[in-house]
Amino acid sequence: MLSIDDQGMVIHARVRPKRHVQIERQPLIQVKGIIVHQTGSDRATSAFNSYSNANANGAHFLIDKDGTIYQTASLHKRTNHVGSLRARCLEEYTCRPADFGKSKQFPQTAAVARMHQIEMQKSVPGRYPSNTDSLGIEIVGKPMLPPGKAAPANATAKQKEAYFNQNAVYESVTTAQNISLAWLVGELASTLTIPTQEVFRHPTVSRKNPTEASTAVWE
Repeated sequence: MLSIDDQGMVIHARVRPKRHVQIERQPLIQVKGIIVHQTGSDRATSAFNSYSNANANGAHFLIDKDGTIYQTASLHKRTNHVGSLRARCLEEYTCRPADFGKSKQFPQTAAVARMHQIEMQKSVPGRYPSNTDSLGIEIVGKPMLPPGKAAPANATAKQKEAYFNQNAVYESVTTAQNISLAWLVGELASTLTIPTQEVFRHPTVSRKNPTEASTAVWE
């Protein structure tokens, strides 16, 4: 069991406090899940620098390549780390794609935004954990294009970005990171009574590169 102070900071020798209030949002009333990410950069300092910007997005913890665990946000505060939710019921075969069609109640033109709004009418475990009720754990690691892959030479900057996002593969999580991840997930789940089935990789719950955190192991 972890000790958590009145500021929502973990008190433990394995967790180094490095709080960035810029990534904190509204109060986090109840934690129902954990989402595992990779940062998109190869150094912890890159993430910390981005967290220092006003209204930055980020997660509650960050695990460096050597396994060092940093707490970057209070457990009493939400952070924006998930994005638009996928429909959990579609993955679990308990609903149909037609259930997410445009309606008077959900008139959003964009299907992604509409699905998110429909999902947010539900509660976990009827939907995936979201920014409103989950903790985020970032693992330092960046995506790279596989050897021989490159955008066409005449592609625009936007086309090159799209090509990269579609074809890049995240680097493998290190052994030290996975050891720390397993410990942290286990301690958070035990302390905050989070069911183990409510711990997910980022691409499972939202529309992200499918290789993000694909080599992360916590069980």
